[in-house]
Amino acid sequence: MFKRTLTAAMLATAFVVPLAVAPALAESVYHRGNTGDPETLDQHKTSTVYEAHILRDLYEGLVIYDADAKVVPGVATSWSTSDDGLVYTFNLRKDAKWSNGDPVVAGDFVYSLRRIMDPALGAKYANILYPVKNAESVNKGEMTGDKLGVRAIDDNTLEITLAQATPYFMELLTHQTGLPVHQASVEKHGSDFVRPGNMISNGAYVLAEFTPNSHLKVTKNSMFHDAANVAIDTVMFYPTEDRGAALRRFMAGELHSNNDAPTEQIDFMKEKLGSQFRVAPYLGTYYYAVKADKEKLSDVRIRRALSMSIDREFLADEIWGSTMVAGYSFVPPGIGNYGEPAFADYKDMDQIDREDEAKKLLAEAGYSASNPLDIEIRYNTSENHKNTAVAIADMWKPIGINVTLLNTDVKTHYAHLRDKGDFDVARAGWIGDYSDPQNFLFMVESDNDGFNYAGYNNPEYDALMDEAAATVDLVKRAGILKQAEVIFMRDLPFIPLLYYGSLSMVSDKLQGWNDNIQNVHASRWMSVK
Repeated sequence: MFKRTLTAAMLATAFVVPLAVAPALAESVYHRGNTGDPETLDQHKTSTVYEAHILRDLYEGLVIYDADAKVVPGVATSWSTSDDGLVYTFNLRKDAKWSNGDPVVAGDFVYSLRRIMDPALGAKYANILYPVKNAESVNKGEMTGDKLGVRAIDDNTLEITLAQATPYFMELLTHQTGLPVHQASVEKHGSDFVRPGNMISNGAYVLAEFTPNSHLKVTKNSMFHDAANVAIDTVMFYPTEDRGAALRRFMAGELHSNNDAPTEQIDFMKEKLGSQFRVAPYLGTYYYAVKADKEKLSDVRIRRALSMSIDREFLADEIWGSTMVAGYSFVPPGIGNYGEPAFADYKDMDQIDREDEAKKLLAEAGYSASNPLDIEIRYNTSENHKNTAVAIADMWKPIGINVTLLNTDVKTHYAHLRDKGDFDVARAGWIGDYSDPQNFLFMVESDNDGFNYAGYNNPEYDALMDEAAATVDLVKRAGILKQAEVIFMRDLPFIPLLYYGSLSMVSDKLQGWNDNIQNVHASRWMSVK
């Protein structure tokens, strides 16, 4: 990191060299590959990991992830919790400022939390903050925003009251939904507050440029309270849906990092990139959503046949180059506040026996090789996703399923799923926002409009999720969530396929990229040499 102060000896020498010829400090630029263009930069409307990478640079929440994905102070320097675990009191730093120089105060978080819960905003991810008292009622229009369990005691003290004790609440606040917005900018520009020139942010960087399909540029925020320790001046985010092209750019020195890699070239990357190719454990599940409320897919026997006939070990080893692990549960193993997940009962069956059973199930539902079921698989642009879909189509054909493939770019793909567009089977993935099974199982609650792509509606499942939310005892809570996952794996609104491993290409010139289970890497922790 360059020091911008002069010692006495340096000052003495400075008079010998004319100022006009003094060398300027070189700008430090980080060229960062980032999966795809953001659909939005409104933190209250985003839902994807690649948007979170950008927002993590632009804004700072009450707490943040450090380079190792540990929860550390952000705008809040300290906090305390009431004995019953319901009331959190945050002490805000007095040197926190917005990029225009305005102080960051507790009222900014009150405004922001009320904003994301405003039903008029239509925030698809608002339910992640439902642990806050009255949040669900406010979000559903049953209460006004002033009833939300959040208040500013004074400019530097924020109080958040929860509906029930929530063991993962602090980690939840690291998510982009907990990031503040600048009230005056939102009120002045409306939805255009996210544009360069309009956006006022409070993180290590400010938004300078955004040219879709080309780049997004952020530059160092001089008002940031820790600006002196931010080594990189400019971050250039590039959309890299084509992983093969990203690899070529990385090898040409055009990218310092890319947050994914082409799995069909794993052996090549291991040989040519060595330690610059990173594979690390990741808290996530790669799955296929099935439109469970569609007539031809509403029969659970069909969904079970689809799942049973998939050779996950082949996908993990041959398609994904052993960078993924065969997945037989929606909740990934090793998650916090849980035991062993509810694995599919066919997990240990021989693949041939699984296929035979799948044929029988389809036959019972009226389908066979002579009367095949037509299924369309939707997936977003990526050779990895395409190869997976092609392989699954080959696995489904022998049991009596004809498959067609439909590919769209990542923004279109997820917008279609979130907006309840028609589909049969669609590729998706979920990366845990916090290490708790609720963060996976909540996705198919019947009222989760943003992520219940399957249109799944099971009152028994919903009741168990509500019961778990009201249970403080972590052991009892885990048991209730396990019951819910058993139902999930019986009904299969989503077909879990693989547990993620994070794949990254990281240049030796980039320092401070620490592999972690959340795969979060804020630019402020890194430097380029």
